[in-house]
Amino acid sequence: MRLFNVAVVGATGLVGRKMTEVLEERRFPVADIAFLASERSRGKEVNFGGSVYPVGTLVPGSFRGVQIALFSAGATVSREYAQHAVSAGALVIDNSSAFRMEERVPLVVPEVNRQMIFHHKGIIANPNCSTIQMVVVLKPLHDRWVIRRVSVATYQSVSGAGHLGMVQLEEELAGREVPSMKFPHAIAMNILPQVDIFCDDGYTREEHKMVRETKKILGDDTIRVNATCARVPVYGGHSEAVNIEFEREFDLREVRDVLASAPGVMIQDDPSSHTYPMPVSAWNKDGVFVGRIRRDETLPNGLSLWIVADNLRKGAATNAVQIAEEWIKGH
Repeated sequence: MRLFNVAVVGATGLVGRKMTEVLEERRFPVADIAFLASERSRGKEVNFGGSVYPVGTLVPGSFRGVQIALFSAGATVSREYAQHAVSAGALVIDNSSAFRMEERVPLVVPEVNRQMIFHHKGIIANPNCSTIQMVVVLKPLHDRWVIRRVSVATYQSVSGAGHLGMVQLEEELAGREVPSMKFPHAIAMNILPQVDIFCDDGYTREEHKMVRETKKILGDDTIRVNATCARVPVYGGHSEAVNIEFEREFDLREVRDVLASAPGVMIQDDPSSHTYPMPVSAWNKDGVFVGRIRRDETLPNGLSLWIVADNLRKGAATNAVQIAEEWIKGH
């Protein structure tokens, strides 16, 4: 098997560390690997494949000889350094929002639009975590019955806001003073109907991401999407209540069959035994779990679902590594 030189940018962050973990778990064909971060991470080390690697400081020349660069250091860093990696000959798979809606940049979930991997100009964008898990479920349904409209309410864990989000919840639950508030209000024993900043139309930037990214990934601008995103006091795992309106009539048993055979989808749906997806059971897994599958009796062709996935794995790190794996297969 051909081996590749890999760089992980943002290696000391939550997603960067998870990327490293996933690369090792999946036995990614690594010849050499570089772990890069800001000057603040100078002196830190990363364990990978039985060896210890120093974390290098990210500079424009960091990508000499790199063939695959996994970025997870935020949009500002991606805008500044991604092109340096591309110029050095690397494929950039970027986890930030920097390039997602650029026309020439593929926005990829391998189970949904794998073919777009091979239409890149040096950069492939990893979608928003909440969008990823939703479109994995929507894709097979859209192919069969054609989706007209989606309404989604998300219940997003604090790890989606990074390390400081987890620290805030942990300190509040312990009754200690929070050194640096990540959220505008207390999150312990609370729910915040805000993820990211508010825009002029009253929606948040996270909600706009879900609308625009869903259309781009599914390749259909006619789908109407409405999103309300909330932050909940859960360490990891995002949950979504999704309501779908189809163009055509559907059979509920066939919906289950379609989802059961869809790549990446795991059905957990047995009301008699209280079986349904939960963040605590989806955590540290790569699947997208769906349950509470039922007809919406208020719509002619309406369906309601409950979807849960690990936001750090399938919602970020695993999806990025899967893109790299698929690129290698077709390289």
